[in-house]
Amino acid sequence: MGTGPGTETAADAEADVVVIGGGVMGTSVAFHLAEAGVRRVVLVERDELGSGSTSRAAGGVRAQFSDEVNIRLGARSLEAFTRFPERPGQEIDLHRVGYLFLLSRPEDVAAFEAGVALQNELGVPSRMVSVAEACRLSPLVSPDGLLAAAFSPDDGHCTPESVVLGYATGARRHGAEIRTRCEVVGIEARGGEITAVRTSRGRIRTSAVVCAAGAWSAAVGRMAGVDLPVEPLRRQIVFTEPIPDLPRPVPMTIDFATSFYFHAEGEGLMLGMSDPDERPGFRLDRSDAWLPRLTEAIGTRAPRLLDVGLTGGWAGLYEVTPDHNALIGEDPSVSRFLYATGFSGHGFLQGPAVGEVVRDLYLGREPFTDVAPLHAARFAGDALRPEINRV
Repeated sequence: MGTGPGTETAADAEADVVVIGGGVMGTSVAFHLAEAGVRRVVLVERDELGSGSTSRAAGGVRAQFSDEVNIRLGARSLEAFTRFPERPGQEIDLHRVGYLFLLSRPEDVAAFEAGVALQNELGVPSRMVSVAEACRLSPLVSPDGLLAAAFSPDDGHCTPESVVLGYATGARRHGAEIRTRCEVVGIEARGGEITAVRTSRGRIRTSAVVCAAGAWSAAVGRMAGVDLPVEPLRRQIVFTEPIPDLPRPVPMTIDFATSFYFHAEGEGLMLGMSDPDERPGFRLDRSDAWLPRLTEAIGTRAPRLLDVGLTGGWAGLYEVTPDHNALIGEDPSVSRFLYATGFSGHGFLQGPAVGEVVRDLYLGREPFTDVAPLHAARFAGDALRPEINRV
């Protein structure tokens, strides 16, 4: 979402379903619904498409997770990213250079061994690798303190803005309407059934809403009386100057103990890392407070990068839930209020598969994988579903 002006229309518009949020999740949902023949799909985005978390995503795509549902969503999405130039029809600069998780704690090695076994059962070609092989795969890495690593050659990265463009173009081609600079200001419901969405550009009569508003989803949920426990959390990345002798290909390399990661970006690298001191909020200003911790992690894990200059960076928002796992489902008390949010850093890479799943939930079909464990109701009981492999 974002902010933007609008004008009231003279008469109410009508839609079979209103998708709220124009990032990868919203555009994927709109594309899959329209492609399936849902006739009046309207996507509303209060800024420009992809202007929220998607435009600040690192672009990583993977199936290396600890949670079976996430593995299935990641693998299904990887298949879709591979075919993206044909469907929906957009070049996304996909680089399948692999994801390499570097492990320096015995408990992490054990957890990743279990994760790799589960991934292999589900058809993901991940494997545990030795420290020596990890350093061959990613030559910038220092082996000091490492015990093992996990690698999957099918993972990689691509361009988030291109994915949004492809899905939006495909959605329009199938008859969906996309309204940018159109802020949602209210959701009307009567007797537990949605009747309309109010926007800065007028009222849209509808009986169904899909909340794909990312870090802003809690506010959208409140408009309908639905509790979506999603908090925004600032994450920052920086870019290096060109590195003339950079060994290629560069896998997405992640020092799991610190969350420091890097992958190739142009002639240099993109670097990122979580900041444990960061507090939830909608801050998008850049701060230098995390740089000493980043520098320390670089010095330990990739010391050659200490001599490389930085050229800038940006801040974006993770949409975080209490167990760092997504919310996907339909609210039991507000009929036809569906949601796909709270991906805690994994939304971009799961966007294609989740678009499929939400389409099927809307149409009353059985999705390709059971997402019932990701229903928001899990937070009302004792059904938390923590994802271990997060960055």
